[in-house]
Amino acid sequence: MTTATGTYAPKPGAAPLPRMIAAQAVLETKMLLRNGEQLLLTVVIPTLLLVLFSSVDIVDTGKGKAVDFLAPGILALAVMSTAFTGQAIATGFERRYGVLKRLASSPLPRWGLMTAKTASVLVTEVLQVILLTVIAFALGWNPQGNPIAVLLLLILGTAAFCGLGLLMAGTLKAEATLAAANLVFLLLLVGGGVIVPLDKFGSAGQDVLGLLPISALSDGLRSVLQHGAGMPWGDLGILAVWAVAGLAAAGKLFRWE
Repeated sequence: MTTATGTYAPKPGAAPLPRMIAAQAVLETKMLLRNGEQLLLTVVIPTLLLVLFSSVDIVDTGKGKAVDFLAPGILALAVMSTAFTGQAIATGFERRYGVLKRLASSPLPRWGLMTAKTASVLVTEVLQVILLTVIAFALGWNPQGNPIAVLLLLILGTAAFCGLGLLMAGTLKAEATLAAANLVFLLLLVGGGVIVPLDKFGSAGQDVLGLLPISALSDGLRSVLQHGAGMPWGDLGILAVWAVAGLAAAGKLFRWE
């Protein structure tokens, strides 16, 4: 008696690693864009702030058009809202509900999951930058400077805020992460040079606030896009330090359960 050997499709087993990461990144992006609260934080608030403060003379932004000062700061705010605030809250609740624990037991390695989350953040930021740039141009924005410097600032800013967001999400309870992330967002919105120039806080306050990642990112973008400066090495250095410290701490202290 003979037994026929069947051919089964699809072939059982894990998909190639790049395909798994890409599929997870697409899923993460869809989940983010379908979340109304996340869209409010990452799209609506930066857009409203840009239009409002560019159209109404509320804050003294110095010489020149208000939009030339505000647009770089709002771009920095968009990066922070997605890479830090949004990711911290989403990842914190995924950890609480056991989503991360289950994903960690799948064929997708933990570093692959974090890579997918980072890719999702980058895709969202590209959409944010395009939208805010179009609106800023409509408001009369006239950017200057080297686009490579802008790209480096955005990449290092994203890395810095991703590290800090994952650190918060992986060490605090979900409710504490929600409260802390929103509080930090509001504080840095006011004191990070996004809308209010740092020189309004005095020399001592300016020196301290200038070391924050949001201040370094907004100041660097403003130096390049508004003043046409070269590579802002000082701001890039501050962002690099925050990126290395935040990602290292998140990798060491992140709890998956």
